[in-house]
Amino acid sequence: MAGYRRQLYRDDAVVLRVQKLGESDRIITLLTRRHGRLRAVARGVRRTTSKFGARLEPFGHVDLQLAGDPKGNHGSSLHTISQVEGIDLYGKRFLGDYPRYTAASAIAETAERLTPIEREPSLRLFQLTLGALRSLAIGEHATTLVLDAYLLRGMAFAGWAPALTACAVCGTPGRHRAFSVPAGGAVCPDCRPPGAAHPAPATIELMSALTTGDWAYADATETGVRRECSGLVAAHLQWHLERALRSLPLVDRGAPASGAVPPPGGAGPGVVPPRAGAGPAAAGVNREMTE
Repeated sequence: MAGYRRQLYRDDAVVLRVQKLGESDRIITLLTRRHGRLRAVARGVRRTTSKFGARLEPFGHVDLQLAGDPKGNHGSSLHTISQVEGIDLYGKRFLGDYPRYTAASAIAETAERLTPIEREPSLRLFQLTLGALRSLAIGEHATTLVLDAYLLRGMAFAGWAPALTACAVCGTPGRHRAFSVPAGGAVCPDCRPPGAAHPAPATIELMSALTTGDWAYADATETGVRRECSGLVAAHLQWHLERALRSLPLVDRGAPASGAVPPPGGAGPGVVPPRAGAGPAAAGVNREMTE
């Protein structure tokens, strides 16, 4: 629109992804508190003289002044960042810790996938994402537990929560042994489809504990149960997203315990089983987060 002047407004945000633009600029993908997910250009942040380039790295919680239309009715969909103040730059704590870095990458990628429409407010997802990154930064719980809790609760916000306390097909209450991703979660013997997984009862209990925030139970679980839980959670998420998350295969979930049941690899399309023993050599695979 002729004569339109870009509006200045402030918001705080989590940095999800950065991409190179030209010789010195970057496009920053942000999940903001009040305006949902949006993309903004940071001019000159790749220059050594930039005053706030280091504050716009993935996983940071920042306070921003942006130029653009917050409702997207006028002008370009790309906003411009004019001021940045770091609130808590969690990314600095992950640089030397491969498991936490890859888990944070999976959280950021999931947050972006769960907000397909730009500038649509999603306060609950913002708070969940910020809380998950903060928990990773302080090492409050095991890395994989924080990631799986985030994925389960994020799916609940999106309306994709797996059925855990009743049959996903007929609604019969109870802790059912079979789990079918296409059916929507745990299924009773009468509704169990061919190819349904049969996880250990402790695995379903762990998924329920992570969904409700029962960390006392979750922290006491064994490695084999956690790995099986991770496989089911990843399968369920990627079935509903209809595509695989690139960062999930890189998450270091530790060596499987002796006799542990491996995650179900065939529970749905696009399922990528967790890779055991992934090392720092693979850290460059998630290159889009920082380029």
